[in-house]
Amino acid sequence: MMKKSASEATRIDIAWYASPIGALILASVGGKLVHLDFEGNEKRLRTIQNRRLKGIDWRQNGAMAAPIIRWLDAYFSGEMQALPMTDVKLRGTDFQQQVWRALLAIPCGECRSYSGLAADLGHPGAARAVARANALNPIAIIVPCHRVIGSDGKLTGYAGGLDRKRWLLDHEAGIRIADERTGRDVSCRPA
Repeated sequence: MMKKSASEATRIDIAWYASPIGALILASVGGKLVHLDFEGNEKRLRTIQNRRLKGIDWRQNGAMAAPIIRWLDAYFSGEMQALPMTDVKLRGTDFQQQVWRALLAIPCGECRSYSGLAADLGHPGAARAVARANALNPIAIIVPCHRVIGSDGKLTGYAGGLDRKRWLLDHEAGIRIADERTGRDVSCRPA
């Protein structure tokens, strides 16, 4: 099979975001976020995206959809807003997509175990497969893979490192969100 020419290649635009837990790498295709990771994980970005997209033209141009930046600004300021999923494009297998949708359903301030998530998905014996799909989540923080912990309650694997995982969970414990029924702010607390 012939490689795509540069003009036919999928263009991935790379931008950087300064967060309280280090620089974040944001990658987009056609204005849609396809990858969000931590500085130092550039190899992971290229490995995951090269599996999903062929003939990539990488561009470090700093462009990123404004809704993604607004969401990150609000999140790191302690405010939970609606997820900007219309500006996100998740690419993966059907099983990975199923796991990532389940991650999106974990409320802020709550955690699930890999085995609990597998059972919720109707695959009670698939904790390792769920853990692998979780590890291949291309969009950290927005798709909250950090909310999955070991069945013993301990923090386990996180591409951004366990210190960042702890920071994110502690941060979310203090986030204020509006109760949809009353409109009043309520704290986002761990289960």
